[in-house]
Amino acid sequence: MAKEPLLLTPGPLTTSSATKQAMQRDWGSRDAAFIELTARLRRRLTALARAEAEHVCVPLPGSGTSAVEAMLGTMLSRDGRTLVLVNGAYGRRIGEILKLMERPFELIESAENLPLDAETAARHLDADSRLSDVVMVHCETTSGVLNPLEDIADAVARRGKRLLVDAMSSFGAIPIDARQIAFEGLATSANKCLEGVPGMGFVLARRARLEQCAGHSQSLSLDLHAQWRGFENNGQWRFTPPTQVLAALDSALDQLAAEGGIGGRFARYWENCHTLVSGMRALGFETYVADESQAPIIVTFHMLQDPAFEFDAFYDALAQHGYLIYPGKLTDGPSFRIGCIGDIRATDMENLLGVIGAILKDKGVHRMGRGA
Repeated sequence: MAKEPLLLTPGPLTTSSATKQAMQRDWGSRDAAFIELTARLRRRLTALARAEAEHVCVPLPGSGTSAVEAMLGTMLSRDGRTLVLVNGAYGRRIGEILKLMERPFELIESAENLPLDAETAARHLDADSRLSDVVMVHCETTSGVLNPLEDIADAVARRGKRLLVDAMSSFGAIPIDARQIAFEGLATSANKCLEGVPGMGFVLARRARLEQCAGHSQSLSLDLHAQWRGFENNGQWRFTPPTQVLAALDSALDQLAAEGGIGGRFARYWENCHTLVSGMRALGFETYVADESQAPIIVTFHMLQDPAFEFDAFYDALAQHGYLIYPGKLTDGPSFRIGCIGDIRATDMENLLGVIGAILKDKGVHRMGRGA
């Protein structure tokens, strides 16, 4: 059997053999054992954010975007007005969702290689009394920039507004403490820093807010309130759950705990990121995001300007060596991305760098950074 490629992407990502093994069992979705598995996962996921006191975990089948859409559609009132803070494609996607829902919103956009600014958000909130909610992305996967969640949450809370967070690429690796950071809802998925597999997203929702959200959703299957009431009533999913995905996530959470929790995972990802960035710079590549704003999740690199460097050929050569990276999604220049998350170590990054060096040499690419 051919060796599986190493996925250096923001998810789906490389998973451990234990996580894969956990999917070998079939589960009855209405059986007591699966109901207990669901309940256990809800408890464990809430605890990761120290959110047990005021929040509940509501899982849903589907992608991370499904969870974001469920959170927005359910937890935003139809007569409110939302401020969307944007510095990348996933922030813009939030605006697209709200537009389709015909929910009033204002979008302010900043540069994709810079973090969001809490003071800018505060000024907009002060200038428009109609604004009731704020939505932001914690780690913007477009570039890998880490946004100042705590500062923005503080600015929002001090003005009596509500905050919803897309924590898709941060939850499980970057600490989020609900006792210190005020949020009404936080959406993420199983297949990012938790190192599970695709197929399930979930929302950590403030219970007091969710109780007020009956009838808010315009969707049947993405009604977060209705699914929460279903769990409260009988512990069951309203529609077919991704049973093996839950089992894989349960195993992945065991592995997270064994690694030292979120702190241990952050340390491993940071070592991966540091090894990658320092090695790529030595090969002539420049990073898009400044070091002080870079999350250890995914790193964006500018394309080399050497005429001999052609990205598709570079990508294919890496794939032939067993490394799958990610094309860029930036709007202001050609780039590509390499992920630091998943069941990978710094030694994997070192091996990758050796392969990249060999490919550049083979193709006659000189060490020429952007603008050289």
